[in-house]
Amino acid sequence: MSTKDFIEKDFYKVLGVPKDATEAEIKKAYRKLAREFHPDANKGNAKAEERFKEISEANDVLGDAKKRKEYDEARALFGNGGFRPGPGAGGGNFNFDLGDLFGGNTQSGGGFGGGIGDVFGGLFNRGGATGTRTQPRRGQDIESEVTLSFTEAIEGATVPLRMSSQAPCKACSGTGDKNGTPRVCPTCVGTGQVARGSGGGFSLTDPCPDCKGRGLIAEHPCLECKGSGRAKSSRTMQVRIPAGVTDGQRIRLRGKGAPGERGGPAGDLYVVVHVGEHPVFGRKGDNLTVTVPVTFAEAALGGEVRVPTLGGPAVTLKLPPGTPNGRTMRARGKGAVRKDGTRGDLLVTVEVSVPKDLSGKARDALEAYREATAGEDPRAELFEAAKGD
Repeated sequence: MSTKDFIEKDFYKVLGVPKDATEAEIKKAYRKLAREFHPDANKGNAKAEERFKEISEANDVLGDAKKRKEYDEARALFGNGGFRPGPGAGGGNFNFDLGDLFGGNTQSGGGFGGGIGDVFGGLFNRGGATGTRTQPRRGQDIESEVTLSFTEAIEGATVPLRMSSQAPCKACSGTGDKNGTPRVCPTCVGTGQVARGSGGGFSLTDPCPDCKGRGLIAEHPCLECKGSGRAKSSRTMQVRIPAGVTDGQRIRLRGKGAPGERGGPAGDLYVVVHVGEHPVFGRKGDNLTVTVPVTFAEAALGGEVRVPTLGGPAVTLKLPPGTPNGRTMRARGKGAVRKDGTRGDLLVTVEVSVPKDLSGKARDALEAYREATAGEDPRAELFEAAKGD
């Protein structure tokens, strides 16, 4: 997120909560909107996907107490993206450079010393009074894929993932210099950022073009990493996939991505899950589905039918007399695992089985049944209804 976005976007409006909303109210609003606009529930809907990104961005800020405090102070100072002068500022052409505020020095020689300079120093990736120090860098996010069986997706599984990412170069200990003695970049003074004018009376920042945002320059570039301080690294991790995941779901594992640099935090790992099909069971949300064949006699006269479950003992369902083909019954608690640990249901659809070959005794019995019901026409209502229009 850019600095300009951080100041100008109204995250409270995005989540539909007041500015004095509690942490619980923010969490509740986010969960409601996330369920409504989640890509899994709006496949192919680009507007819903963009809305979901905005909701997630707002929650990342307002759901973190420290970020929310910085955001509120920034909005209070700059309003809707522009600095609001106090009563003594006067009128006319008001020009104010944020660099004067965040540089850590004033004409009297004093700094802000832990006040608003520190708050916005973190916001703009500037060092405030310690601006000459190189800044920690967060590690890269990594995306990987895993394929699970149908049963593993329902019950959860621990799987090995082999990942490749950028990590601190071992040859130069991440410094980028073969002697281990890089110098501070003179362009950005070690911050990794350079200011650019926004036309609104203050400056925004971009990664320094000379040091590529590292804050350091290697005078004797490492032969392994070519002075970048980063090298390709491979590792295998045991990753726990929670129970109840769906095909195509994207899981975020915080801090499991590439290592950070100069004490910075690790990035995140995103795992895209692919789920195989099952020869017997299907899935509909938190419920599992199964089709069970029954005989004509069982459907007509009623009876008890044993039904298999996924990974558990069979259950017995009672068919009422006159059960029609295609009727769906429910075995509660035999479905997929939900996020709260409870289970959905098993939806059992009845399919009347018509035998291809009949024994002589069975054929005689059906002939007798046909004669006994010769006066009945199951299609009479169909034709009568067709005349209505």
